[in-house]
Amino acid sequence: MFVKNKMVANPFTVSPEQTIIEAQEIMVQNGVKRLPVMKDGKLVGVVSKDDIIRYSPTKATSLSVGEITYLLAKTKIKDIMSKELVTISPDALLEEAVVLMRHHDVSFLPVLDNGRLVGIVTASDIFDAFIELSGFKAPGTRLTIESIDEPGMLSKLSSAISKFGANITHIAVYGRAGGKSAIVMGINTLNTKEIEETIEKEGFEILYKLQNK
Repeated sequence: MFVKNKMVANPFTVSPEQTIIEAQEIMVQNGVKRLPVMKDGKLVGVVSKDDIIRYSPTKATSLSVGEITYLLAKTKIKDIMSKELVTISPDALLEEAVVLMRHHDVSFLPVLDNGRLVGIVTASDIFDAFIELSGFKAPGTRLTIESIDEPGMLSKLSSAISKFGANITHIAVYGRAGGKSAIVMGINTLNTKEIEETIEKEGFEILYKLQNK
């Protein structure tokens, strides 16, 4: 799956000359936690709710509410934004986005297409994509099957399932110790009793079953 399939397109933005108060208003009104910072049509930084919290005075401050509000209203985004930009292309794979986020310890990436901001992709977007790819919430049955890690095992499993006219909607393979793999298969039916019996007769072990109606 590509970044462009899961990114938030046309994101809300802020300029470096706007204030913390203005950025907070944009975030609250639109239910977002982070804003790309744009100047003359170019991405020059990013600012998040966490950045604002880190800059804001703590509850232990001796400043009055009026003084805090005055301070935040005077402070420009350019003074607190992160200028070390980590970006990604809309045509990159989501796996590439995950690696970049992990490596740079960030929770979102601006998406640039030939230097133009076209969206942002967040950790939440990637979690949603993982759930979708795994078929965890899809209607039907999700079987986790232990198999010997040898050529032809997937074909053997597929044949056993196809005998009942069932369709495999999702599949993932996870390596395990001892030369075995855990194969997670999503099947478009809740009636899997005979399918499970056939799979086990073929020498596989069913480790777990999840059904979604």
